[in-house]
Amino acid sequence: MLVIHYTGMPDCGEALDRLCDPAAKVSAHYLIARDGTAWRMVAEDRRAWHAGVSRWGGVTDVNGASIGIELDNPGHEWGYVPFTEPQMARLIGLARDILDRHPIPPVGVVGHSDVAPSRKTDPGELFDWRRLAAAGIGLWPEDLPDAAGRALGPGDSGPAVAALRRDLARFGWGVDAGDDYDAVLEAVVVAFQRHFRPERVDGVFDPDCAARLSGLLLISGTGGRS
Repeated sequence: MLVIHYTGMPDCGEALDRLCDPAAKVSAHYLIARDGTAWRMVAEDRRAWHAGVSRWGGVTDVNGASIGIELDNPGHEWGYVPFTEPQMARLIGLARDILDRHPIPPVGVVGHSDVAPSRKTDPGELFDWRRLAAAGIGLWPEDLPDAAGRALGPGDSGPAVAALRRDLARFGWGVDAGDDYDAVLEAVVVAFQRHFRPERVDGVFDPDCAARLSGLLLISGTGGRS
């Protein structure tokens, strides 16, 4: 897996100090500053402590199965801002090199919020996943007409919710079987929206979200929706 993060700290210097501090017990393989400067913090064949308690595609030891890239950005806590052009360009070049060296499938290019949706929001809705996919890094669904059906949200239950849980798990999100739209499912839907429908992040799985998930399942080879 390739996991994209933001640092969530006021400036890059503080982030660099923290990532180099053994007492912090947090690390990543790479850090990219807003001017495009990049540091290799941990060798790619070594474990870096960047994902924490996380899950993707049945993998629960994400730290041991992924490469983590931190992007300097204050994040939602310190004044979230768009990622810069030099930063994105450097990320694309670095990610392409990583994918050349490691057999990471497109479905394995994810954000921290994808693998830890109940805890994390990064890299967030301002990150340009569509641009990465256009560069051959990860996936982005083709424009599709809205899927049929009503919106699903907190408090809903039944077969439609059970099918949604199965479809999200099929793509990779850590959703267990069930038929309730509980807090775990809502957090996963928010992560889905931050990644694939950033125009509206509200935790409600509406027909637009359904169309995008259907497209993702088709292009990822994981099959159509239930």
